[in-house]
Amino acid sequence: MPDPAAARDAAEEASALSHPAVAPDASAAYGEHPDQVVDFYAPRDGRDSAPLVVVLHGGAWRAPYDRQHITPFADFLARRGFAVANVEYRRGPSLPQPRSEEGGGGPVAGRWPETFDDVAAAMDALAGLARAALPQADPRRTVLTGHSAGGHLALWAAARHVLPVGSPWRLPAAPELRGVVALAPIADLGRAAELDVCGGAVHQFLGGRAESGARAGCADPAVLLPTGIATAVVQGREDTVVPQAVAESFVEAAAKAGETVGLTLLGDVGHFPLIDPSADACAVVAEEIAQLAW
Repeated sequence: MPDPAAARDAAEEASALSHPAVAPDASAAYGEHPDQVVDFYAPRDGRDSAPLVVVLHGGAWRAPYDRQHITPFADFLARRGFAVANVEYRRGPSLPQPRSEEGGGGPVAGRWPETFDDVAAAMDALAGLARAALPQADPRRTVLTGHSAGGHLALWAAARHVLPVGSPWRLPAAPELRGVVALAPIADLGRAAELDVCGGAVHQFLGGRAESGARAGCADPAVLLPTGIATAVVQGREDTVVPQAVAESFVEAAAKAGETVGLTLLGDVGHFPLIDPSADACAVVAEEIAQLAW
């Protein structure tokens, strides 16, 4: 018998990825590696000053999934009047690894520590890059958003000031952000690992099962709480890629830490409509961002 959930997931993914890539209005490098680049999209309504939305793409932190698949979403936000920065970062090695207990046999998730190095470096350079490449962007009104693995990175980037002392990514004070809107994020690495989200991606991302426990304190948004930064999570109830339980676990961890995180659950929505400009869920995402940005 066909699996209705699998068929819906496939249709939603096909719809989200059917839109042609949208070229940026400007690009700027924040490092020497080819993946250390930010693409900028100007607000399409021609306004002189607009909030800056920073987009971090998903794809399980794996090399085959780069920022191109989320450019239609970046353009969608630009058409809503935002200035947009679409950040690329180093992901797992391109060559598949031998099958192992970490879920090998395919592309490996992430690079330790390079993925974190890149997100931190991009965020630190962003205001200056935006001033030069996209004068319409107002870095004083910055909102972070990210989808799936990118949602994890957005939450992590907003929590750098609560990283353990001695971490190379720690900030002395909270970043100047209006807030974070995380879309179906891999927000609780421990819970995601229990559920085997993306086929062993979490353990791969942290450098292997033996390293995961020690590194989680520097990498897991569910541990890096409270942040004091306004945070909202948007999640499809029918998401089988990053299940609702992961988002709920993060929200519960925040509450235990004394912080309120907004959780918007969308019925009859899976993983990909959140970044699909043709889906109603994408308009909900834009409204969540607008509530923080304006």
